[in-house]
Amino acid sequence: MTDELFLGASELEGRTIRNIAAVAMDAPAAAKSGHSGTAMALAPLATMLFSRVARHDPSDPSWPDRDRFILSCGHASILQYGIAHFFGYELSVDDLRAFRQPHSRTPGHPENGVTPTVEVTTGPLGQGIANGVGMALAERILRNDFGADLVSHRTWVIASDGCLEEGISHEAASLAGSLGLDTLTVFYDDNHITIDGVTELALHDDAPARFAAYGWHVINLGEQANDLDALEAATRAAIAESSRPTLIVVRSHIGFPSPTMMDRREAHGSPFSPAAITEAKALLGVLDEPFALDPDLPGLNSAQVATHDDLSRAWRERLAAAGDRGEKLVHQLAHDGRLEGSDDFELFEGGTRVATRKAMQRAMDVFAPLTSGLTAGSADLTDNTGVILKHSFAQGRDAPGGRQIHYGVREFAMGAVMVGQALHGGLRPAGSTFFVFSDYMRPAIRLAALSRASVLFVFTHDSVGVGEDGPTHQPVEHLAALRAMPRLHVVRPSDANETLILVENLLRSSAPPTTALILTRQDIPVMSGNDAQASLAQAWRGGYVVRENAEARYTLVGTGSEVALCLAANDELAARGIVTRVVALPCWACFDAQDDEYRDTVLRRDVPSVSLEAGATLGWHRYVDDALGIDSFGLSAPGDYVFEHFHINAAALVDFVTSKVGAS
Repeated sequence: MTDELFLGASELEGRTIRNIAAVAMDAPAAAKSGHSGTAMALAPLATMLFSRVARHDPSDPSWPDRDRFILSCGHASILQYGIAHFFGYELSVDDLRAFRQPHSRTPGHPENGVTPTVEVTTGPLGQGIANGVGMALAERILRNDFGADLVSHRTWVIASDGCLEEGISHEAASLAGSLGLDTLTVFYDDNHITIDGVTELALHDDAPARFAAYGWHVINLGEQANDLDALEAATRAAIAESSRPTLIVVRSHIGFPSPTMMDRREAHGSPFSPAAITEAKALLGVLDEPFALDPDLPGLNSAQVATHDDLSRAWRERLAAAGDRGEKLVHQLAHDGRLEGSDDFELFEGGTRVATRKAMQRAMDVFAPLTSGLTAGSADLTDNTGVILKHSFAQGRDAPGGRQIHYGVREFAMGAVMVGQALHGGLRPAGSTFFVFSDYMRPAIRLAALSRASVLFVFTHDSVGVGEDGPTHQPVEHLAALRAMPRLHVVRPSDANETLILVENLLRSSAPPTTALILTRQDIPVMSGNDAQASLAQAWRGGYVVRENAEARYTLVGTGSEVALCLAANDELAARGIVTRVVALPCWACFDAQDDEYRDTVLRRDVPSVSLEAGATLGWHRYVDDALGIDSFGLSAPGDYVFEHFHINAAALVDFVTSKVGAS
């Protein structure tokens, strides 16, 4: 029969769309929270994509060569949950009933690892677009390495007005156009409604012209959001495009087909009233009962999808036929191309002075050729941050296998693109910039940690030692800010060799945590003798005793460049007859994960303690009695002068301990 609401829809597609629209009203109403209108308006597009075009297998949701789907406008999460349920994925009606309830599989915004079909954690608008750029980039690199017969899939993103308003969309779209990521398609849900009202309150952009200027293929469908054949034709045209990413603009009507809620701002973030739901369900032709969903749809849609040439089964046959190449791909996907091979490498000579950012470059020189999944780059600071891949070349439309990624001056997009690469599977990305610009990346870092994405964020120029660039470029509060983030491992190595060892551990791990590696601009001493042995043996635990003494009257605690200052103070105090011990805490999160006995042995809280760090003192009192640091902005002057000005030196420790011991 002809569907009067949804043009071109088959009988099965029409039933699916109507049921998705119904649950998009029922679930937020039951939760008394949620976003119905966008999910209703996008039900035809999502149904067409999963029914006719996208390569996916409900019986094998993690099939490696599946298409990736990202709902960048994550507030419409009930749309993705409805798609997952009605296409036969393991998501029950009870799961839909539990929408936005504690510990459910249907949280308020999509969360990676919680619900089938959810590839990345979305919600903060625009991030999903950049994640999609990362996934398309990962597919390109792996396709180049293993062949199009084993890796050949697409990335589909649905984005909203809000996604395109957020600055990250500009950064990510510009990068995708520059790289020519032709397997990326973004659907722009141009519904003209935001929470405050019509988008014209603050938005008059010509989005098609903007994306065309970025180098995208643009298809403007206009008023065809409910025409499945038109939506499919545009999608097929995107697939046929071989040199550019594609933007498909769809003018939808939020809340369709509700007579009272369509095109109203209330349809964006407020559950519909019982009367509005009854009225809309009458037009949809579904039962006016909460969650009275068609029980046949999951099986019917799953069977219909299975007729797509049994894509996943055919892929596995090609994988087996590929022999060694297929085995290598499986191995890389299993551990995201971790570091493998010899651990024989040259350490820096003890007693010399080496910036830890220079140690990062040696780590890349030594470990990168043995880490098949590594990609590395920077936000236009490659020479400064030590992430040059000498064994590879720059990624680009004419160099699809390049592992050196020039992200441009786009910190925010860089972070989210790396998250997309990591969650795609098969790669482990590293990206770098100056530490002060972690402010520009913080939302992406947060979602990386929330998603448990194995991303290595490399931050150099870690303190007021930056010097003449002044307070705008001198990170002071940044260590404290990042340490406050759950699941993020903030690592500030004590010297160059500790940097090498910790980078090796991260690259060799099967599933390293989201990590921020904080490195110095200035040269600092390389530890030697017993100090170096303690570092190399215990730094991976996040905290360790550098120098022990049972008779110690004070413990000196530092991180990064300040560990050397603690050691110098330890020597000076010893010359004055005051015995101290020295502890390094390169990673608080790693240290907190150790058992109580180990942590007690390292900190020995029965002994008075003081920390020294070239940053804010916030948080240090968890580990020490007193904290010396910088609780103000920096100063434009040579780095050595700035350190002295803020008393980040051994003398400050000596004076402090001497005064305390004298007082006692």
